[in-house]
Amino acid sequence: MTGVDGRITGLVGALRAHGVRIGTGETVDAALAARELGFADRELLREGLAATLLHGAAQRAVFDPVFDLYFPRGVGAPEGGGADRADLRDRLAAALAADDRSLLAALAAEAVDGFGGYGGSSGSDGWSAYQALDRIRPQTLLARVRADVRARDGGAGFADRLLDDEIRRRIEEFRRLVGADARRRVAERRGRDEIARRAVAPTADRVDFLYAGRDQLAELRRTVQPLARKLATRLAARRRRAARGTIDLRRTVRSSLSTGGVPMRPVLRRRRPARPELVLLCDVSGSVSGFSDFTMLLVQALHDQFSKVRVFAFVNRLDEVTGLLGRGHADPDGLGARIRAEATLTGWHGSSDYGVALGEFTERWGAAVGPRTTVFVLGDARTNMSDPNLPAVRELAHRARRVYWLNPEPRAQWGTGDSAAPDYAGLVEMHECRTARQLGALVARLLPV
Repeated sequence: MTGVDGRITGLVGALRAHGVRIGTGETVDAALAARELGFADRELLREGLAATLLHGAAQRAVFDPVFDLYFPRGVGAPEGGGADRADLRDRLAAALAADDRSLLAALAAEAVDGFGGYGGSSGSDGWSAYQALDRIRPQTLLARVRADVRARDGGAGFADRLLDDEIRRRIEEFRRLVGADARRRVAERRGRDEIARRAVAPTADRVDFLYAGRDQLAELRRTVQPLARKLATRLAARRRRAARGTIDLRRTVRSSLSTGGVPMRPVLRRRRPARPELVLLCDVSGSVSGFSDFTMLLVQALHDQFSKVRVFAFVNRLDEVTGLLGRGHADPDGLGARIRAEATLTGWHGSSDYGVALGEFTERWGAAVGPRTTVFVLGDARTNMSDPNLPAVRELAHRARRVYWLNPEPRAQWGTGDSAAPDYAGLVEMHECRTARQLGALVARLLPV
C-alpha cells in the first residue's frame, strides 16, 4: 500500500504499537478527514487526524512525533548549500522575536541540514538533532530575543519574567521542531516503522516503573483516578455476575423429575456477596518505591471496593501506613516522602531486608490476615544476601485467602544476583508487574469478588 492510504495505515499501526487503541472505524474516519482537509495546511491535518484517532489529551505526547514521521514537511533535505552559523542564528533570533511558526519550522530543517549531518561531507550518513542544537545553541539567544521584542513593542506587553518564560517556550518549540526533522530524515533511510517503534516515548501507562523518571512518575500519578474508575466498573460488573451464583447440579436434577429428567429450570447456588479485605505489604526502598507508591494510590482510589484495607510499608523494618495514606489523598506527589519521614522503616542499615520485614509482620500484625483477606506483596524480592525468611511467607499464605506477589522486575532477572524471587514464587503466586497497564490488568483479574 502506497501514498496517503499507506501513510495513514502506517500511522495507525505505529500508534497501536504504543498502546493507543484505534479501531477500523476510527481509521476510516481518519482517511475521510485527510481527504476533506487536504495537505496544504499540515497543522490542520495534524489536528484533524488527532481528533479522529485519539481518545484523550495524554495520547498527544505519542501522536505528535509519530505524525511527524508519517506526514513530514518534505522529503529529503531542503534545497541549498551549507548554512552559515551566524546568519542562521540571526534569522532564528528574528523568528523567535516575531513568533513566526512557519519560519521556525523552515529554520529547523535548515539547521538539521547544515549542522546535524554526520559521517560524510554532505551529512548523508545520518542526522543528529543533538549535534545541530549543540552547534546553534538557541538557548543563548534569550537576551537578544528579549531586546528585539522590547524594541518591537516599545516596552509594553509582557513583564520581564513572563516575557522570558514565553521566549523559553518558543525556543523549546524550535528544539522540538529540530528533533522532529532529524527523526524524519533518519526514518527516510531506516524506515518509519522502525523509528516510530524505537524513538517515540511510550505513554505513561507503558513506562517501566523501575526506569521512570520524576516527570513520568508524576504523569503516572495523574492517571490513578481514571484507572481506578475503570477498574471499579470492571470489579462491580464481576461482582454482579458472581452474585447470580453457579448451578447446583443435585438440586437441579431433583427439580427436573417433574419434567421427565429434563432440567428446564436450573437451580443456582446463591452467593452472599461480601467485599473482600485487602492487605498491602510494600517495599518502598530504592527504585521500587515508585511502583509501590503508585499501587498504594491506586488501592486508595479503589477503597470503596473493599470492606477493609490495611497498608504496610517496609525497607528492613515494617510499619503500618494506612493512616498516612488516607491523609495523603490531596497530595499524591508527597506520599512517598511522607511515609519515609513518619513511618519506622529502617533499623541499623538502609537496605531492603525482606526476611526481617515479613517476619515482623507475621509477629506483630498477623491478626490482620484472615480467611477473607487477600494479601499483595509489592517488591523486587532482592534480599541483599540476607535470609529470605520463607517460614514467614509460608505462615502468611496459610492464614490468608490468597497471597499475590507483584514483582516490577522482568521475569528474566528473577533469581539473578541477590534475588530470592524463585524461592518466594514457590510459596505464593508471583506476577511480573512492570507498568501501570500490567498493574491494572492484574488488579482486575486477581482481586476477589
